[in-house]
Amino acid sequence: MSNNTWWQRAEKVLPGGVNSPVRAFKSVPGDPLFFQKASGCKFTDEDGKNYIDWCLSWGPMILGHADPDVAAAALEAISEGTSFGAPSRREVLLAEAFLERLPLFDQVRFVSSGTEAVMSAIRLARGFTGRDTIVKFAGCYHGHVDHLLVEAGSGLATFGTPSSGGVPADFSHHTAVLPLDDDEALEAFFAQNGDSTAALIVEPFPANAGLLVQRQEFLEKCRELTTRHGALLIFDEVITGFRVGRGGAAELLGITPDLGTYGKIIGGGFPVGAYAARQEIMDHISPNGPVYQAGTLSGNPVAMAAGLATLEIIGKPGFYEELERKGAKLQAGLEKAALDAGITATVVRQGSLWWTAFQDAAPRSFDAIDGSKMETYGRLHQDLIGRGIYLAPSGWEVGFMSAAHTDEDIDKTVAAVADTFTSWS
Repeated sequence: MSNNTWWQRAEKVLPGGVNSPVRAFKSVPGDPLFFQKASGCKFTDEDGKNYIDWCLSWGPMILGHADPDVAAAALEAISEGTSFGAPSRREVLLAEAFLERLPLFDQVRFVSSGTEAVMSAIRLARGFTGRDTIVKFAGCYHGHVDHLLVEAGSGLATFGTPSSGGVPADFSHHTAVLPLDDDEALEAFFAQNGDSTAALIVEPFPANAGLLVQRQEFLEKCRELTTRHGALLIFDEVITGFRVGRGGAAELLGITPDLGTYGKIIGGGFPVGAYAARQEIMDHISPNGPVYQAGTLSGNPVAMAAGLATLEIIGKPGFYEELERKGAKLQAGLEKAALDAGITATVVRQGSLWWTAFQDAAPRSFDAIDGSKMETYGRLHQDLIGRGIYLAPSGWEVGFMSAAHTDEDIDKTVAAVADTFTSWS
């Protein structure tokens, strides 16, 4: 059946036709594509058309789709049982591999999603410190946890303004929202509220409202102030973990958080999440401590097997250096395509993460993004689909490079973008 037929059927049985909102193409023209199969950096839709994929399931597929070694590991695990609800060797093996690459932590707890990892880490931070207040930054998304679905208002910090229906205001009264890249606002908040703050949570490279690469000094200020006031620093590395480097953003920046949250890559394409910390903090999690957290599918053997196979492959010498080379090639090509066509655009990149801002400078805060340019992105998205290039269906979302993308794929993508830009003039 065609894409259109599946979409008509989906709209009848799924809210908005989808199981996650951005898939509905509400931010770009056209109707969603339904995908039939994928391999490497390519996939095929239900109409039989092939695309170069730069979305990569929103980040987990760092090796590309259907990597043979990852698939073999998952199939071996499936043959032994898809879920036990009891301890199994693969969760131990993945935990050991995880901690070997992230020696700043002593223990890790696996869950089933990035949202669940963040929810659990915040509960643990509150339980460990005995405090209630959580600090987040405008433009940083940490999953659909009730008390984190808040937005900034006027002033240096705003407490408790839910940005989603169904979230009582009381749920977010202990969540403060600060502007990114604002040292004065950060210092003022901690001067007034530091001793009642349980944790500050931040994406080291915020990647859910564009790619907002932060100053090293700002992130170091976050570390300094949380330490001074006895609050915990949580790095949300659900996206950046094992993508921007072997040890994620924490290693790259040389900043040690108290807690880290992870997902995507460590499941090899299967549902997964994790949070990690030093022993003193993790001792507060049940069954050892009073902070409760549980999950039927936590440590699922299939996800653990796929994640372990993925970590083994990306841990090989030269892996990240090659991703960096290809990322730089794509960035240079896209910037030249825009320049040659007289289109104002900045390609922001951090390793294998990339994002195109249709403005003349890379923004570091949510407020610095020119939202009026999202219409330009929507036009680009629609035109590129016609040329066999698939980008994320929202201008606020980032793109992902994989090991499966070749120089030829990059050249084809750049040529398609250049042709599109030229056709606009």
